[in-house]
Amino acid sequence: MRSRLIWDTDGRDWPNRQDSRFVPAGGMVWHVQQAGNGPVLFLIHGTGATTHSWAGLFPLLAENFTVIAADMPGHGFTTRPAPSHMSLPGMARSHHALLRALGIVPSLVVGHSAGAAILARMCLDGLIAPKTLISLGGALLPLDGLPARIFSPLAKMMAALPHPPYLFALRARYTSMVDDLMKGTGSVLKPETIELYRRLGMSPGHVGAAIAMMANWDLKPLRRDLPHLRPHLILATGSNDHTIPPTMAKKVNALVPGSEVVTFEGLGHLAHEERPDLVAEMIRHAAGLPQ
Repeated sequence: MRSRLIWDTDGRDWPNRQDSRFVPAGGMVWHVQQAGNGPVLFLIHGTGATTHSWAGLFPLLAENFTVIAADMPGHGFTTRPAPSHMSLPGMARSHHALLRALGIVPSLVVGHSAGAAILARMCLDGLIAPKTLISLGGALLPLDGLPARIFSPLAKMMAALPHPPYLFALRARYTSMVDDLMKGTGSVLKPETIELYRRLGMSPGHVGAAIAMMANWDLKPLRRDLPHLRPHLILATGSNDHTIPPTMAKKVNALVPGSEVVTFEGLGHLAHEERPDLVAEMIRHAAGLPQ
């Protein structure tokens, strides 16, 4: 079983492949996609995903923006950095290094799940200064109660062992685990999209990076700093999100002055994959573009 995904084979039919290139930055080689013209819009996907998460949204946004997306460190076709880079501040610095290498300054940023936390950290640390930050099902607050006492120690233990990523990859190959995980998000996805997630799940390197990221994740400092966030924060949430419940957006809304909540009725954690048209419309509206 190959540890890493190979672009010429695993990426042969990757969504928006024609917009892909590879960029060295911050000690890694990043898989980056860029298209369109206009204001610069930077996208960061969530843990365990890649640029494929923006498959339908990316071309819609390219009609109005210079849109840029990349696979997170260690995810998909981006090489994996040192463990210290897998923390939230480390991820923020790594993405800043990528933006510097690309020579771009985004005026609008959009992050899904953990991607929203990375962008918020970048803003708070003065690495970027967009006018607006859009959080799609953003994982911006620490887990509460029993999940917090179990999840983080378990992730740390799994990250310290060599076997869990390979065991996960084997289960992804021979069981319905990936299908079940996708259903657990509350989203209804197309079969071809689930197949791409399955392909990622069968890569021990990709899975190991996701585990390492979760093991090094600490959202308590972010929660403390969120009230000082300067960009206008839009908290988009799916009413059927089973991963980051809509109540999370309301809690963040209470913490961040001037923020607003947008709810996509009937959609789950992967709302941007279910209805990219609705999410594109919301983003255009946030940028002040005509509908």
